[in-house]
Amino acid sequence: MTLRFLDCTLRDGGYYNAWDFSEDLLTDYLESMKSAGVDIVELGFRFLKNQGFKGACAFTTDEFLEGLSVPEGLTIGVMINGADLCTQMGVDEALTRLFPRAADETCVELVRMACHFHELPQAFKAAEKLSESGYRVGINLMQIADRSQAEILDLASRANESPIEVLYFADSMGGMRPDDVGKIVKLLRQRWEGDVGIHTHDNMGLALANTLRAQDEGVNWLDATVTGMGRGPGNARTEELAIEVAALRDQAPNLVPLMTLIRKHFAPMKQQYGWGTNPYYYLAGKYGIHPTYIQEMLGDARYDEEDILAVIDHLREEGGKKFSFDTLDGARHFYRGEPRGSWAPADAMNGRNVLILGTGPGVAAHRSALEAYIRRTSPLVMALNTQEAIDPELIDLRIACHPVRLLADADTHSRLPQPLITPASMLPESLRNELASKELLDFGLGIEPGHFYFGTTHCVAPTSLVLAYALAVATSGNASGILMAGFDGYASGDIRNAEVESMLAEFTSSVNNNSLVSITPTRYKGLPSTSLYGL
Repeated sequence: MTLRFLDCTLRDGGYYNAWDFSEDLLTDYLESMKSAGVDIVELGFRFLKNQGFKGACAFTTDEFLEGLSVPEGLTIGVMINGADLCTQMGVDEALTRLFPRAADETCVELVRMACHFHELPQAFKAAEKLSESGYRVGINLMQIADRSQAEILDLASRANESPIEVLYFADSMGGMRPDDVGKIVKLLRQRWEGDVGIHTHDNMGLALANTLRAQDEGVNWLDATVTGMGRGPGNARTEELAIEVAALRDQAPNLVPLMTLIRKHFAPMKQQYGWGTNPYYYLAGKYGIHPTYIQEMLGDARYDEEDILAVIDHLREEGGKKFSFDTLDGARHFYRGEPRGSWAPADAMNGRNVLILGTGPGVAAHRSALEAYIRRTSPLVMALNTQEAIDPELIDLRIACHPVRLLADADTHSRLPQPLITPASMLPESLRNELASKELLDFGLGIEPGHFYFGTTHCVAPTSLVLAYALAVATSGNASGILMAGFDGYASGDIRNAEVESMLAEFTSSVNNNSLVSITPTRYKGLPSTSLYGL
């Protein structure tokens, strides 16, 4: 069987830059692929939905492709998601929208369909339609490591009855080792007689090794991306696989244009977006966790090292093979349904000033004055999460609501003496067990964007930010005033500033008697401030 070298950088790499590649990059990319011995370039997706801005390589329309200078002999391919074939509009209408032209009217030759196992019936039907329109067709089965031998053999048998040219399998979680790859290939070969392809992920640093093992076992379509650019840790690297493919073909590769492409375009992007394997991706691969969880957390400054490891531990137990923003945002996932609680904050706060201690450096910087003020006026002191920058005897209560933070801080909370305000009855049992030794004050929480509600034993907040929860607790508790310390804000340009400011604006518009004030320095616009030293 003929060896096929496929580069899918502009398709898989688009998960980092929303498929928005410059014209200059596209021109350099196509020339370098031809020089490096690549046979097929998969230039992007054809998404059915258009939500949020995405660049041209998310749709790879015929009009867009006609504007490219494609070197002679380079095959053009696109990918569609199996999920787009499983909507109410049906396969025929979906294909009419995605492929309005027959193959002889476009430069697209190859269509690959990325499918989960349950999407295969629609994918095989689509393969018939696409083949009738003159397209070469491949099916790329995702998460094959989770399939049984019987399912893999059944897939191979069904593929033999379809017009597909190549049957791909993907190491979607990046947890396969070379021997695992060899077993999959042998299973497919028992029933499937056509070309076989492999798409590897580099969670555990094995993408190239797995690709070469697959080739040794008879796989003849090999995927790679420039510098490995692809979702999560990325893929086998084109610049390395090009060397191996050239050796298999007994040729000398011309890598100069490719190295120039990397220096000029991809090295700066990699520095900006940070793809590539690391210990977090390694753990995700080892435990079968979708790499997008790691990618999203690494790109969100709200998650520190403890948070990321806590999420990995949680997903290891609860399952994380399918990415979901709701799962990553633990508040939305765990606090769904009607909020409920059993503790009434008015029992502790009614008519008192409440001082909320944040985690910013302002608390430590003004520790002496804060401690003197607390001793002099006796406000109820409520510390966010595990804030410990003042004398612990002056802290009355602690408050935490985001399950990720609770997971990360469970051991610390267990040793801290103060009762913890949290939506205890709404947390999963595994998390409650982590906090079993702690006195929990159960105040319910619901998440509803753009809305605050202050109940006796529960609240609704627009976000999972613990500050929003703390403000709601103090308001539900009929506090006479809410003082804030340690809410310095983030550096200029940090998106977290806007998130907090939006929440504060929603809070102030939701309360009739707003007595909210920061008594240490703050960058948050719209947050009234006064000086601790003049109180």
